[in-house]
Amino acid sequence: MAITLRSRREIDLLRNAGAIVAKALSKLQQAVEPGISTGELDDMATAVAAEAGAATLFKGVESPYASQPFPGAICASINEQVVHGIPSHDIKLSDGDILSVDFGVKLNGYCGDSAMTMAVGNISPEKQRLMDVTQRLLDIAVETCKPGVKWSEVAGAMEKCALDAGFSVVEEFVGHGIGTEMHEEPKLQNFVNKELLRNDIMLKEGMILAVEPMVNMGKKSVKVLKDGWTVVTRDRKPSAHFEHTIAVVKGGCEVLTAR
Repeated sequence: MAITLRSRREIDLLRNAGAIVAKALSKLQQAVEPGISTGELDDMATAVAAEAGAATLFKGVESPYASQPFPGAICASINEQVVHGIPSHDIKLSDGDILSVDFGVKLNGYCGDSAMTMAVGNISPEKQRLMDVTQRLLDIAVETCKPGVKWSEVAGAMEKCALDAGFSVVEEFVGHGIGTEMHEEPKLQNFVNKELLRNDIMLKEGMILAVEPMVNMGKKSVKVLKDGWTVVTRDRKPSAHFEHTIAVVKGGCEVLTAR
C-alpha cells in the first residue's frame, strides 16, 4: 500500500487532533500519584476527548488474539507491561511504579496518537534512567526526520542510543503511519535489520508518522498475557514507551502532539 502524503491543510487538521491527545496526557501526568486507579485515568482521558467532540481511537479495537475488543480509551501499562495494558478501577498505582499511557483520538476525520511513561511517586534511579533514555530515542527521531533521510538512519540512531545505555529495543511492536486511520503505511521499526535495509523508507514532505520507541531494561523479548492484549517483558523487567505523531515538512519535521 502506498504511503499517503498530506497537504498543509490536512497537517493542520492532524495537529488539532494531536492537541487533544497532548491535553489529555498532560492532565493525566498531573493526576498520576500512588493510590489512583488506571480506570480513573481512563475516565479523565475520555472526558477530555468528549469535551472536544473527538472520538477515542483504542476503545472497541479488535485483535485476533483477544476474545473481546479493547475496553479502554487509554492503554495503561505498569512496570513490566510494555503496551496495551487494560485500564481498570481495580488497578491502583503504587509508589515506585512507572506507568506508560498511550492515547489517541479522531477529530473531524483525522487522528492523533501519543504516549508517555510517567513516574508514580518516587522511582528508582534505574527506572528514571530507562525513562530518560527512551525519551531520548524519541527526541533523536524528531531531530533526525526530514525529507531525503532514510528511516534506517533514524532507526539506527535510536537503536544505538538504547544499546549504548545497556537496554534493549522491543521489536514485535513498532511505529506506523497515521492520518485518516490510526494505522497506515509505513511500519516504523526502531531497529535496523536486513529486512529494513531491503525495504527502506525515504522520508518525504507530507508523511505523517507515529514514532514510538519501546525500550526494555532487560532483554528485548516480550509476550502477550492471557487477556489477549497486555504485552509484558519475558524477564519481567520494566519497560518504557514514548510516542509522538510527527509531520515530515520541508527542512525537518513538526511534532503534532507536542505537550
